[in-house]
Amino acid sequence: MLQIGSALIKPLRLVGTIMQSLKGKKVIITGATGFVGANLVRMALKAGAEADILARRNSKMWRIKDLLEDINNHCLDLLNYNETTSIVSSIKPDIIYHLATYGGKPKQDDLARIIQTNLISTINLVHACKKVNFDLFVNTGSSSEYGIKANPMREYDCPEPINNYGVSKCAATLYCQAEAKKEKLPIVTLRLFSPYGNYEESARLIPSVIMACLREENPRISSPRFVRDFIYIEDVTDSYLRLIDAPDISGQIFNIGSGKSHSIGEVANKIIELTGNRVELLTGREQIWPNEPENWQADISKAKHVLGWKPQYDLDQGLRASIKWIEENIELYNHT
Repeated sequence: MLQIGSALIKPLRLVGTIMQSLKGKKVIITGATGFVGANLVRMALKAGAEADILARRNSKMWRIKDLLEDINNHCLDLLNYNETTSIVSSIKPDIIYHLATYGGKPKQDDLARIIQTNLISTINLVHACKKVNFDLFVNTGSSSEYGIKANPMREYDCPEPINNYGVSKCAATLYCQAEAKKEKLPIVTLRLFSPYGNYEESARLIPSVIMACLREENPRISSPRFVRDFIYIEDVTDSYLRLIDAPDISGQIFNIGSGKSHSIGEVANKIIELTGNRVELLTGREQIWPNEPENWQADISKAKHVLGWKPQYDLDQGLRASIKWIEENIELYNHT
């Protein structure tokens, strides 16, 4: 195994008054078996919260299997309104982190399921939570809601999604915003750009390139020119935490990204460099894919100003942390 010096990794320290905000709170997390959700479960437990997860019966638990004795796991399909209402009423949560989603992966193209999971389930969960006195409901949105923009994306830009996933996520965001304003409810949306880091799926760009490099195999990508705004997972979970004590944010939308656009080729070559330059990047034939943007970048000034949040990891630091974590946890990916 290649060793990545831990001294070169800048840790994000979630301590003091920020972490204290979760201590003793009852927290519901949907999508807890997914990448971002699993990291939020760990954050909640670390902060001393009581964590309840709402998961489908067939959910893959590999990301949180070591936590199952420490959390309350409720088998639930959010499309079942009555059951959702019953379980939420029994938990009486203080905070709800809603991350359940479908359609963000290339093969997740079932339109009915996209609409049901991303919109109808959100509506059901919001209605169920309206029956309890909650402190914060965080809807997880997506940069896909914006569509193609020439400039860094701002929360007040007109949404122009170009696929069904983006349409459904945008509809859920608008619904949450409307309910927050109409009912004066503490509902907020975080529009995530491209999170990466601990427990990310092995087939995605950064883990796949890292694992190839660690095995001293040449990583392969489709096109080096595609661009994304990559944000390290600990910066993402920090943004969820900072919402708890933020004043007057009901109905607000916040972009969570690095504020920088990086090409796929740039990221892959950086990983190769950080792991010792022992392999060569292989790319597919140059091609133009429909609706691929020339720029994909978050304007994060609102989150900085209102939440006091900003990324603590730049790309180099986040990739170093990801390499070290995958190197230490490679066995997790042998069974997924």
